[in-house]
Amino acid sequence: MTEARVSEVRAFNRFYTKVAGALQAGMLDSPYTLVEVRVLFEVAQAGEPEARTLRDLLGIDAGYLSRVLARLEGAGLLVRRRSDSDARRLLVRLTSDGAAAFAELDRRQSERTAALLSHLSEAEQADLVSGMAGVRALLGDRPAPGPLLIRAPRSGDLGWVVSRHAALYAQEYGWGLAFEQTVARICADYTPGRDAGWIAEADGRPVGCVFCTGKDDTTAQLRMLLVEPSARGLGLGRRLVGEVVAHARASGYERITLWTRACLVGARRIYREAGFALESAREGEENGVPVTEEVWSLPLAAAGSATSSAVPRGASARAQGRL
Repeated sequence: MTEARVSEVRAFNRFYTKVAGALQAGMLDSPYTLVEVRVLFEVAQAGEPEARTLRDLLGIDAGYLSRVLARLEGAGLLVRRRSDSDARRLLVRLTSDGAAAFAELDRRQSERTAALLSHLSEAEQADLVSGMAGVRALLGDRPAPGPLLIRAPRSGDLGWVVSRHAALYAQEYGWGLAFEQTVARICADYTPGRDAGWIAEADGRPVGCVFCTGKDDTTAQLRMLLVEPSARGLGLGRRLVGEVVAHARASGYERITLWTRACLVGARRIYREAGFALESAREGEENGVPVTEEVWSLPLAAAGSATSSAVPRGASARAQGRL
């Protein structure tokens, strides 16, 4: 960790507290502090939470929370009561005035956020939201993405594929420009109709991808599997690999191969579960980092089967590079 990085994080914190209005005496032109507004929000979401739950959510001590609850109760915005089943449990709920006050605060916050975003283009808004999600994920808050949509690539997606492969693998494994150039070459060679690709999308932003190209007339190649950290653990990688296997089988390929590295433990687990087996391995290097290059394969049909004629003949001319 460098002093420059610490300073940059602190500068961002100062900037965003100003943008969010957290330094004002009253949040959103209201008489309530930031903590009081957060308490109203959490109670509104939970219905009737325990005071202990609020304390854990907000990360504040019991005495401070008790004073905040007392102020809001004195203002007529919430009530506290002991649980009927356990007198040790203190429950909190909004009054009708509290619900109305929260609804007004929520409306103001939405309007303020919309006004902030209105000065940005669609692409800039997407970058901002993606960056914020990345910050949350890196600092331990990994919200589950919304419903996953798997679709064909469209304009702008290949640039995202190159960018995210480069950034993510540099961050997680220390790989450099040569790896990014490899991904860029594969994307440059991608031809819709001849090749197949899938982009996974959640909440309007891409969170994963995979591609299928032809290595030769009988062999397909699974390439560029990636799942964003925010979407890991949801079975998305298995779904994407399944799309490639189903496509290759329907297209009449006899086998699928893929190139990977031994350090990609999660991806290797997915490949093994899909039926792939390690075919060869050799030691290599990426950006000065030692790596073990691996080729895995999966048989799909017997050689010479009638379905093999369904493979586009242009497949044998495709690049046979890695990934």
